[in-house]
Amino acid sequence: MLLKGKPRVLETSFTAIGRYLDSCRRDQAAFLAELVRTPSDNPPGDCVVHAACAAALLEGLGFAVERHPVPEADCRAHGMIGATNLIVRRRFGAGPTVALNAHGDVVAPGEGWTGNPYGAEVRDGMMYGRGVAVSKSDFATYAYALRALEESGAPLSGTVELHFTYDEEVGGAIGPKRILDSGLSKPDLAISAGFSYAVVSAHNGCLHLEVEVGGRSAHAAQPATGHDALEAATGILSALYAERSGYGATTSRIAGIASPTLVVGLIEGGINTNVVPDRTTFRLDRRLIPEEQPAEVEDRLRHVIAAAAADHPGIKVEVRRIMLAESLKPLPGVERLLGPLTRQASRVFGMPVEATGSPLYTDGRHYAAAGVPTVLYGAGPRTILEANAHAADERLVLDDLRRATETVAAALAEILAPGEPDELRRHNETGPR
Repeated sequence: MLLKGKPRVLETSFTAIGRYLDSCRRDQAAFLAELVRTPSDNPPGDCVVHAACAAALLEGLGFAVERHPVPEADCRAHGMIGATNLIVRRRFGAGPTVALNAHGDVVAPGEGWTGNPYGAEVRDGMMYGRGVAVSKSDFATYAYALRALEESGAPLSGTVELHFTYDEEVGGAIGPKRILDSGLSKPDLAISAGFSYAVVSAHNGCLHLEVEVGGRSAHAAQPATGHDALEAATGILSALYAERSGYGATTSRIAGIASPTLVVGLIEGGINTNVVPDRTTFRLDRRLIPEEQPAEVEDRLRHVIAAAAADHPGIKVEVRRIMLAESLKPLPGVERLLGPLTRQASRVFGMPVEATGSPLYTDGRHYAAAGVPTVLYGAGPRTILEANAHAADERLVLDDLRRATETVAAALAEILAPGEPDELRRHNETGPR
């Protein structure tokens, strides 16, 4: 397959990339296994040891690794104990900088595993373990893609950076956002962790609200002397669920993204069985499709909550925003990633791999918010359900790891091939948008 407008030498580079990755399949799997065996659950967010493990593995591949510890106070402010951001920079020559970002923090294993969640056991060609798919796999994907580029001898003009961070599960503010806001990196393009069978160019946003319903306690034998916070919360929840019932009428224009969603995922309150509850607190998760405006969505939810609370005398309600993750939307220039990645993934996997949207939200949004054209692509199945992501027996097909790594390396060879447009080269000299 000769790429239109690209030198024939790229075809030779693709062959060399594949040959190198074939030679180190076991090493790449062992690299990933060490990351899975090193816990990095968030919460509690004690991820310094995992970062040290990852840095040592990267140095074992010959990379110079920058360690950027996050101050303890900043970690605490985001509900974490400790984190270290890792950056690897490989400059091949003048040209655009492409950042590859994956996160090493994971959700806790939970119940229901058929093996050790930190065991990295391989069964029937699949590795099992917490974080093996989301997204410790892409530490291995991106690191070995960069090594394959180095070994291929491909003519390249530009820089590849690896950004490995540890706060995706709590919002990404002290990981990728910190790297970008502090000026540690000024990439022109970014690829964030994803799955193998689609290149994601857009994803949902997410709003988390905490609703505290306050009443007045009383003896259960005389409930009329109190104000029942749980009863009021029930009315508010009913109003929210009624609001949710209409969300299906709103659909996104982006393939892979359907309608807004709302889930109340946490609720607590009450004093004792024989006491009228004086306080009930719940948290909700509202997913925003890219076409929605976050401020309008939040205002609407606050209105629904206040209106429902007004039906309950003596009740006070406080609504606090816990998190707002903006949607990922395609930026001008994103085609420079979409073309090479979909082209190379289709070649490597032997099937059409296309651009689509995702109902998830990811750290990729931080790069887009900084004006950096961003897509999601990495090792994994077609859906998070196939990977058991955030569930028991999370798993990764090792053949997908190998193929996704070749896809990323070959796409980078194409993106950084000499002769890229002058405007991007000028852009690289003046910094990101």
